[in-house]
Amino acid sequence: MTQRLPPSLTPLDTALAALLKGLDPLAPVVLPLAEAAGCIAAGTALLAAHPPRDVAAADGWALCANDLVGASSYSPLLLTIAPAWVDAGDAMPAGCDCVLDADTVEVSGPLAQVLAEGVPGQGVRRAGSDIDGRTPAAPEGYPVSPAALLLARAAGVEKLSVRRPRLRIVNVSGATVTMHLIADIARAAGLDVQTQEAGARDAVSIAEAFGTPTCDLLLTVGGSGVGRHDAAVTALAQRGDVIAHGLALQPGRTAAVGRLGRVSVVALPGSPDHALAAWFALVLPLVDRLSARLPRRQTTLPLARKITSSVGIAEIALLAEEHHAWVPLAVSEWPLQAIARADAWLLVPAGHEGFAAGAPVDAYLMRE
Repeated sequence: MTQRLPPSLTPLDTALAALLKGLDPLAPVVLPLAEAAGCIAAGTALLAAHPPRDVAAADGWALCANDLVGASSYSPLLLTIAPAWVDAGDAMPAGCDCVLDADTVEVSGPLAQVLAEGVPGQGVRRAGSDIDGRTPAAPEGYPVSPAALLLARAAGVEKLSVRRPRLRIVNVSGATVTMHLIADIARAAGLDVQTQEAGARDAVSIAEAFGTPTCDLLLTVGGSGVGRHDAAVTALAQRGDVIAHGLALQPGRTAAVGRLGRVSVVALPGSPDHALAAWFALVLPLVDRLSARLPRRQTTLPLARKITSSVGIAEIALLAEEHHAWVPLAVSEWPLQAIARADAWLLVPAGHEGFAAGAPVDAYLMRE
């Protein structure tokens, strides 16, 4: 049976509210650092101070600055005991607070002479200067970044507490390129992604590909339109509940949302631009709720050109940053080259006619 879009499309806000209703954040899991990258930090403990004690920041001679006052090449300071040599990263010897370059100390047998003064802290990395002991490995509610991993490794931490939604993507035949696009974006966002190919485009095959719902979020890619072979929504109706099919969203009008038991389901169109728009408008809010992510940061810049939108339809525009302004690349229909070039995306609400040239707008970055 062919699914037909209703004459009145479901408002985006209505469909999203129904999806989010009763959806709680996942329990944190502890993952090795390599697996935690991109996941949302959850209650990360404070890191130990690093370095734990003063260490040499460079190779050289460890000395006490107060003992070197007046030393110069014209007035060398004679030492009866040769100073200790340290390599970068070595703990500073007791009583030493500076490291001098190799050519500032001349050693001859048991005697040494210093040819320059030093100042306290010269060539030394102070205890706690890299990590002060009051710093979490990653700010709770935000993605674990490469910089956060650097801090964790420096402090000797091997695992982090994060929230990592499990995403299952069912690819309907003919939408493989789009499926890979969504899977790549999801993995970059720290999700645990599994993909499954439907045996055919009929509802029975798609329903079988759903499998046992052991995931936190289920997506289908392709088969959500109104063509003769679009059966993803029929499969969802057979196995679960369809909340809405046909949304007041452009691109993404033929997307559908529902539930399979307690698992939220979003049926993405097979076209890359429509699927990506539905990802932004529908899937990201679900991922953020499951991950207990704090609000995403937006970047505000003036528009280089006006954006015109149809009242009653939420539209997503792709933007590029040029000369400290947002340049609209595409609205409603997105060429693939616009997707590749875009720096940010902007949701124009359904009740809005658009934005005038020069108006400041808040856009979400494509790559955080």
